[in-house]
Amino acid sequence: MRLPRFILAAAAIGILLVGLDGCGYHVAGRVNALPKTIHTIAVPAFENKTTSYRIEQRLTAATVHELLAKTQFRVVADPANSDAVLRGKVLSLEAVPILFDTDPVTNSVRATLLLVTVKCEVTLMETESKKVLFHTDNFLFRNEYQLSTDVATFFAEQDPALDRLAQEFATRLVASITEAY
Repeated sequence: MRLPRFILAAAAIGILLVGLDGCGYHVAGRVNALPKTIHTIAVPAFENKTTSYRIEQRLTAATVHELLAKTQFRVVADPANSDAVLRGKVLSLEAVPILFDTDPVTNSVRATLLLVTVKCEVTLMETESKKVLFHTDNFLFRNEYQLSTDVATFFAEQDPALDRLAQEFATRLVASITEAY
């Protein structure tokens, strides 16, 4: 007796899925690569090694918010009361124009799109054992940001743009730490 092709195909797919189940494949954002003993994380204010005013405060606040929103960890202020400590240093913040526009009236050229790059050193260390759970001295975050063509609103947009940058940075950082990518 011959089995219909669709039954054979379904059986082959089932065997393939069962085989992949134990291979370490997972949906991004669903795996916590940190030890099960980590329940609280202290996040002291990041250090600022740049000339950008208060960028470290924005990145720290966004990282704390992201840890609280996207993980099961409690975030505390005092490293002595935590299972792990997340420390960061903002090493550089660079904005490079990548798209320009010409004003037909004045014939002046101005940037309308910037590529912003933030470089940080980040370490997550277990408090008791001093074991480094995550470290990179070259955590790079890059994203493009549109500039307003209206000079009057340009400065009003600066704070919301920096907040957006900090939130996007924190999302990538927390994912990198918890998913071990």
